[in-house]
Amino acid sequence: MRTKGTYLSARYHRIKSRRGHAKATVATAHKILTAAYHVLNQGAAYHELGEKFFYRRDTENTERYRRRLIRQLERLGHQVTLDAAPQPA
Repeated sequence: MRTKGTYLSARYHRIKSRRGHAKATVATAHKILTAAYHVLNQGAAYHELGEKFFYRRDTENTERYRRRLIRQLERLGHQVTLDAAPQPA
């Protein structure tokens, strides 16, 4: 959680924004425990996904990403109408 630029840090901050510090801490600890189990059980190396993992995952599916951003704006009290932007020449 304290180390910047890691998958676990990004996961903690995403959960913390929705659920709060305590639940984010427990969820991150659970993720570490699960990863440690698989590393020890299967003998596989831990593969760090990086803090950009969630951004890449969201932007690959642009429709899902668009819907999520619209929901966020609507929760903030904005009315959202999308119009296609002109493509740069």
